[in-house]
Amino acid sequence: MDKKILVRYVVRELMGVATVAAALLIPAGTWSWWQAWVTTALTLAWVIATAWIILRVHPALLAERLGPRPGAQRWDMLILSAMGLLQLLRYVLAGLDHRLGWTAVFPLWLQMAGLILAGLGYVLAVWATGSNAYFSQVVRLQRERGQSVVSSGPYAWVRHPAYFGLLVDELGLPFLLNSLPALGVGLLDAALLILRTRLEDRFLQDNLPGYKEYAARVRYRLLPRIW
Repeated sequence: MDKKILVRYVVRELMGVATVAAALLIPAGTWSWWQAWVTTALTLAWVIATAWIILRVHPALLAERLGPRPGAQRWDMLILSAMGLLQLLRYVLAGLDHRLGWTAVFPLWLQMAGLILAGLGYVLAVWATGSNAYFSQVVRLQRERGQSVVSSGPYAWVRHPAYFGLLVDELGLPFLLNSLPALGVGLLDAALLILRTRLEDRFLQDNLPGYKEYAARVRYRLLPRIW
């Protein structure tokens, strides 16, 4: 394991967690917001679990996730950029909502339901990462790594299980954060995720040997028996 790659990965991921905390707490104007701290802790847990599973099962993914990434699709980079901005906006709006009181207080059970949904979404994303040695963060064909079709773990039920997990997370976090504006942004982000799923699936069917046969066996992209 290249220590420089490991350090770069850890620094990048921790900066992402710190960004989540800042995007929530600075607009909120207070440190006393337990939902923001729970969201930050949930994000940190996801980062740690993902790093642990990569180091334990697929250490080569560290270098893949840090780049360079030859063959990355331009449309995917545009979608990822838009999704990243929307996710940041979601946190900022939730913080402002907490300060200014735009949204009436949700019942505690609904906030807890949001927490559970977000947590389950992250668990599914980590499971998918551990099941897929080619789980890059961008859409590209990894010829230099001998990419092949993955059909084990959650990939036996849907073709893009991590995206389903992130979709659940997008819908759960706004309820945890008690913010309807954040939910609106989350729905836009979810729509982009669905678009990305469709485009990536088409790309894999056209370029990855064996994927068309896999798609014929596992019919659903995101939601079993729906799509």
